[in-house]
Amino acid sequence: MHELVKCNGIKEGKNGLGIVVCEGSVAGVFTQNKFKSPSVVVTEEHIKNGFIEGIIANSGNANAFTGKQGYKDAKRMCQLLAEKLKTNTESIAVASTGVIGIQLDMEWIESRFEKVYAGLGNKEENALAFAKSIMTTDRFPKFAKYKEDFKIAGVCKGAGMIHPNMATMLAFIFTDAKFEAGELKEMLRTAVKYSFNAISVDGDTSTNDMVLLVAKGECEVSRDRFLNGLKDVCLNLAKQIARDGEGATKLIKVTIVNAKSEEEAFKGARTVVSSNLVKTAVFGNDPNWGRIIASLGYSGIDVNEELDLKLLGYRDGHKIEEVELVKNGVGLGNEGIARRVMEKSNEIEFIINLKLGNGNGYAYGCDLTYDYVRINSEYTT
Repeated sequence: MHELVKCNGIKEGKNGLGIVVCEGSVAGVFTQNKFKSPSVVVTEEHIKNGFIEGIIANSGNANAFTGKQGYKDAKRMCQLLAEKLKTNTESIAVASTGVIGIQLDMEWIESRFEKVYAGLGNKEENALAFAKSIMTTDRFPKFAKYKEDFKIAGVCKGAGMIHPNMATMLAFIFTDAKFEAGELKEMLRTAVKYSFNAISVDGDTSTNDMVLLVAKGECEVSRDRFLNGLKDVCLNLAKQIARDGEGATKLIKVTIVNAKSEEEAFKGARTVVSSNLVKTAVFGNDPNWGRIIASLGYSGIDVNEELDLKLLGYRDGHKIEEVELVKNGVGLGNEGIARRVMEKSNEIEFIINLKLGNGNGYAYGCDLTYDYVRINSEYTT
């Protein structure tokens, strides 16, 4: 990221402020929640011309459900950066994340702005400072990059309020490739479909979700090659969000093969990975495959009682063991083996073969732990 833009940020307690200077074509994908943060509304308005020169973001306060004042504050944040860059306010994107329903502390933001702006740079430490500035309940900053004869780099935050149809997450992706805004939007939507919209932590879709893609236009690259790289970066970031789910101890992947269609495979996988019963079973190392079958059954897709189901255990990305649980619709009695595999793993994959067609899909999530309840019961205190 730091190789493509100038950035910086600060984090003081729960409050953070970050800035990115990134002139180029832009596309965005935003939350489907009907209560959109003014930051989302303003950014959607500002990127309609397909070009931005900077991003300003704050954490600790979502600036959501804050009415006309919230809109004015989002515009003011853009104005702060626009004045420094000697450009118009409409060339700046704004993002917020944090507690809903509280007005922004603009005095805090304005009093820190000069310090953050003065520290802008293109070193690794600048990128880390920006990544930390947008974190809320995240346990670690999240980066991903792709490099051939062109570059793509991204940063994101997110650990809770994560669910398909944009998951509270913010993601900012930058490239030196040359594409117009319309092309970027089409490719970003495709990449989001196979990444950020294929993860779930807790079934909640935030008011502030946003993914922005900015292209500096410095090198020519084919659409197919760029899309492959963009998918790679987005999926990498999405998996980091799922792995960092609030209180999570295990990453969960659900893969469905041979469904009636790709759409049904993704829909079924998202349903299973979102099931609280499946998530708690994984936390307890309980290979209760009946919960997987039950959630698949209410997913709304076509199913086959003669399906196959197996469990794969991984530790730090390395496969430990594979265990068949169901074959041709019959349980194989391998729960004891499966439990031992789960106990040794920090990533669990369930592969379901529906034997109905050629549709394949996947979804990522995490287990549901005691800490999730603690973190979210104490969020505003």
